[in-house]
Amino acid sequence: MRTLAQVTATLTIDLDAIAENWRLADAQHPRMTAAVVKANAYGLGADKIVPKLAAAGCRHFFTAHLEEALKIRPLIPRAMLAVLNGLYPHNPAEFTAHNIIPVLGSLPEIAAWRAEAARLGRALPAILHFDTGMSRLGLATADALGLDTSGLTLEFIMTHLVSADSPNDPRNAAQAAAFRGIAKHFPKIRTSLANSSGIFLGKLAHSTLARPGAALYGINPTPHLPNPMRGTIRLTAPILQVQLLNPGDTVGYNATWTAQHPSRIAVLGVGYADGYHRALSNQTAAYFDGTPVPLVGRVSMDLTTFDITDTNAGQGDTLELLGPHHGPDDLARAAGTNGYEILTALGNRYQRHYIGA
Repeated sequence: MRTLAQVTATLTIDLDAIAENWRLADAQHPRMTAAVVKANAYGLGADKIVPKLAAAGCRHFFTAHLEEALKIRPLIPRAMLAVLNGLYPHNPAEFTAHNIIPVLGSLPEIAAWRAEAARLGRALPAILHFDTGMSRLGLATADALGLDTSGLTLEFIMTHLVSADSPNDPRNAAQAAAFRGIAKHFPKIRTSLANSSGIFLGKLAHSTLARPGAALYGINPTPHLPNPMRGTIRLTAPILQVQLLNPGDTVGYNATWTAQHPSRIAVLGVGYADGYHRALSNQTAAYFDGTPVPLVGRVSMDLTTFDITDTNAGQGDTLELLGPHHGPDDLARAAGTNGYEILTALGNRYQRHYIGA
């Protein structure tokens, strides 16, 4: 089907689908469900997504950095808003001034937050993060014993699962057991364990508050099974030019693809500067009217080429680079990465169109 030529590639983001994915995750978990909206809501636009999730019923939000939290705080003035990467290197007053909660993962952070509570003369809300196997941020398991939390109002204790997307990995049960052991030292404090994939582990990862991120944006939280989440994005681009090749002609840098027969090559104005990874060179396809058209040659900074020989596509027609036929997880497999990187790499040059805004 021919369409009017677009000025640039268009990224369509379905806010209704994102809200539905949150509701689906919430239905899978017996207690409360937060939303992780770090990295600009996984690259899709926190300013649009956060209000949509709040309207759907979400009351707890997590970012990675304080700067991310500050941008969305005016959109959700009464929701719990927490920063996963913790207190440092910021002044604690930057958190308290905007009612933002740090996720504390070290003894020095706890001391600094207690000092801020003493300065203000009131207890301050906090979330404690314990490391049960990720070996990134987090307090040691042994720190739970006799930990001085005076001056703090503990909202939750939490940990982060290492292999929740692999349901048979014994580390899931080991981490859950370790976390239950930690929770015994905080008998009246609510817990937070499951991430997107953890929600689908069942009772093993149940806690007071689940923290889905990737699943909200359509990434499959159960890679061993069909994706239970709705797709949320569609990336399309118009054909800028069609090149007619003879047998033996090559395409792109370093001539990595050679025509074996007369071929029609579509040139799109999308490249690795737009987050369409160079690793996709000769490894994936776009779609025209549901028909796959192979990517041929190298992905360059601003241009990518596709073999449209077996279609009637022409200049001004639109190819689908991401969408119902080929989602972020599919593109990730071709690029040797994961769907998270595909989404967060989506560039700023796309025209963005929101459904359900």
